[in-house]
Amino acid sequence: MKRLPAVLAVSLLAAVAASAAPSAAKKDKKPMPATKNTAALLDPSLAKAKAPETFKAKFATTQGDFTLEIHRAWSPLGADRFYNLVNAGYYDDAAFFRVIKGFMVQFGINGSGAVNAKWREARINDDPASGQSNTRGMVSFAMAGPNTRTTQVFINYADNGRLDSMGFTPFAKVASGMDVVDKLYGNYGEGAPSGSGPHQGQLQMQGNAYLKAEFPKMDYVRTAVIVK
Repeated sequence: MKRLPAVLAVSLLAAVAASAAPSAAKKDKKPMPATKNTAALLDPSLAKAKAPETFKAKFATTQGDFTLEIHRAWSPLGADRFYNLVNAGYYDDAAFFRVIKGFMVQFGINGSGAVNAKWREARINDDPASGQSNTRGMVSFAMAGPNTRTTQVFINYADNGRLDSMGFTPFAKVASGMDVVDKLYGNYGEGAPSGSGPHQGQLQMQGNAYLKAEFPKMDYVRTAVIVK
């Protein structure tokens, strides 16, 4: 079967309680840190939690913040995988390594080669089409053919409905911050060997050290967390 290209081939707030008595001193409560299943970074078998039916994931990036709204009904296996990856901290410090203006932005290769080695073959099956389309702001998993989804996702910059029939089933949409997604650095273009951008194979093996040396202007996820 002919393989598709890489993409044709992602903190809990605590309220500050005010004292009822005017004379009582106010005590500020710091936001509670998100609990992450970091053990799953090196053992995908531990990343098996079922996602809520709907949830949001906030991405703090080098260009600002954006929030994704995930719908499990659109793509159950994709939503579960994404939920577990965010909870494991997989996307923290991950690069937006394939940014094609007018098409899409792709991310989801970890900054550590050792982590990538564990997840490279951790595939999930495809989800059937749910009636959602790859329009601007919709998010789908990248893949290299049927049943090859692992960790990489892409955000559509335009109406890419032609991808729908190829098995790219959206699981989320950008709920806020699409202007931030639009600002992600995209002058490196398509990845090698088709273009002058990063080679995915080298990134998988060498992690962010490869990008920092060869593509210094690239933007990154700082942190990704599940939010209510």
